Amino acid sequence: MRYYTGILTSLTALFMAGCATKGESTNKEALKSLPVTTLVTKDTTLHRSYVTDIQAVQNVEIRARVNGFLDKIFVDEGQEVKKGQLLFGISDAEYRAELVKAKAVLSSLIAESKAAALEVDRVTLLVDKKVIAPSELEVANAKLAAAQAKIEEARSAVSNAEMRLSYTSIRAPFDGIIDRIPLKKGSLISEGSLLTTVSDTREVYAYFNVSETEYLQYNKALAKGDNSYRKVALILADGSDYNQPGNIETMEGEFEENTGSIAFRARFPNPSKLLKHGASGKVRLTTEMDSAVIIPQKAVFEMQDKNYVFVVDAANKVKMKNFIPQARFAHFYIVKSGLNPGERIVCEGVRNIRDGIEIAPRSLPMDSLLSL
Repeated sequence: MRYYTGILTSLTALFMAGCATKGESTNKEALKSLPVTTLVTKDTTLHRSYVTDIQAVQNVEIRARVNGFLDKIFVDEGQEVKKGQLLFGISDAEYRAELVKAKAVLSSLIAESKAAALEVDRVTLLVDKKVIAPSELEVANAKLAAAQAKIEEARSAVSNAEMRLSYTSIRAPFDGIIDRIPLKKGSLISEGSLLTTVSDTREVYAYFNVSETEYLQYNKALAKGDNSYRKVALILADGSDYNQPGNIETMEGEFEENTGSIAFRARFPNPSKLLKHGASGKVRLTTEMDSAVIIPQKAVFEMQDKNYVFVVDAANKVKMKNFIPQARFAHFYIVKSGLNPGERIVCEGVRNIRDGIEIAPRSLPMDSLLSL
């Protein structure tokens, strides 16, 4: 009986040992093979792009200042014009007649004033000889003053008539390019009618909105004397780079209540006249960052509005770790705090693992990730 008991005990021990060996083998086979990278510091260039609204430095609506028929159009749409160049002519016969009438009234009043001056001289002589009373001289002087006042009024009417006549010839206020001309020759126009728009596009403004955080970073950089933040590039609507660099000149005085952003204004030279008023594109800001810790976007997951990665310890076990990003570019984050060079993180497949499990790390150098 003892013999059979011994055999049974030996078989049980062998079975348990076999099961243990098989379990260990199964656990090892169950380890997930995941790419892991070691964090390093790198000098990098950060590019940030913002949708921009391009406007001419000067863009002025040309409107009629008098009523009449559009008699002549001296320019065409898209034409470059010089300051003072004649653009439009409005029928001016009515305004020439008004000017002639005003000048005639002025001439008549000047003649009346001369007569009143002669009357003053005559009355003065008679008063000196005590032929008439001094009150007569006062009356004559009053009539002369009234005649001179009417002359000033008539001169004002002449100036007004000349000005209204000049409004029939519409000239360019500055060098620029003519926009669309909505009205054609012979159209009846009224005061205030839009005739066209003139844009000076030798230089253009690019307006774009940045967040409050980026606004603070910009001002801190300027306070340190880093004027590189002022330099910006322009990406055209077709995705190509504009060949002229720009500079941030100024910003608005307050943040937009709804978006929490503030508008910056950059100026770009436009010697080839490629950029037009109302065009669109993107402004790109470039920032040089020294010794930045960079992590791939696929390594990051969010929980309760916080960013986490899985850090791999010496025993190849993963642990969740929170970090604060400074910026994001392409498919990467730049770390502000929370992660240090030398730490190993899982760089892909983070949604398929949980905190505390052991993995089979597959090493990927950070340089290979950055080159993807």
